[in-house]
Amino acid sequence: MDNSTPKWTEIEHLPEWDEEFYHVYTAKKYGKWLMLKTLRPEFKGKEEYEKMIEKEFEVRYNLAHPHIIMINDFEEVPGVGMCIITDDVYGDSLAKLIREGKVTDEHIYKLHHQLLDALDYIQSNHLAHHPLNSSRVIFTENIGNLKLLDVGFDQKSFLTHEDTNDDIYNYGVMLNEALDAVGTQHPKLRKVAAKCTATDPAKRYQSLDSLRADLADNRRNKFYICVIIFLLAMIALLLYMNSPYRPEPKFHNGEAIPSEQAMTDISPENNGEEIPALGNV
Repeated sequence: MDNSTPKWTEIEHLPEWDEEFYHVYTAKKYGKWLMLKTLRPEFKGKEEYEKMIEKEFEVRYNLAHPHIIMINDFEEVPGVGMCIITDDVYGDSLAKLIREGKVTDEHIYKLHHQLLDALDYIQSNHLAHHPLNSSRVIFTENIGNLKLLDVGFDQKSFLTHEDTNDDIYNYGVMLNEALDAVGTQHPKLRKVAAKCTATDPAKRYQSLDSLRADLADNRRNKFYICVIIFLLAMIALLLYMNSPYRPEPKFHNGEAIPSEQAMTDISPENNGEEIPALGNV
């Protein structure tokens, strides 16, 4: 590495990406674009919040999922302070796309596939996180890949039903907001969003698995059902062919006689000529 090359360059504050306790920046480290997350000035120097950002780094450092923001380091950045360093995820938040009326069917598709994958990963790792909302969902600029920000500030031994229920409710709220912004009708997704946000918590989805089941592609399900039926039929046929109860074919002059009822009897006394079966006499 050329020692004359400055470590940090082009540091720029991104106000639209700021979080409740953090300011967010974009910057280059040795020429590579990264994102910086640091405490807001009013929280810097306060032990409670300093411990909070350190804890978040510890919790998130070993996480790995294609739809969450990856953390690289925790270090002092000149003029900014101690920062959580993450991959560069430049793009637009879902909140911005909603405001500007730019939500597409592709965004909707990724909300009920990629976002649920990320939520499932978070819940599987027992991560406590800030409430899900449209400002914490980013679609990257180049390929539109969905990335979830702010995925966890603490790791618990388990998540309560209230924790997982909040995720489902907030997902439904966000899905409704996105559906309001897209021109295409999605009655099935509207029904799912309504169940997520039911006034009575007992009437909501009780798990991400049940939510996923209602979002599943019916055409794909039918295909899988047909494949399963075909495989079961083939297994049944193989079992039948190897069953001791399968009727043994009869042979005459080296040729199989499948059924006495289906063919006329053949008698050796008449030199192989066919004679009517008894049932036909």
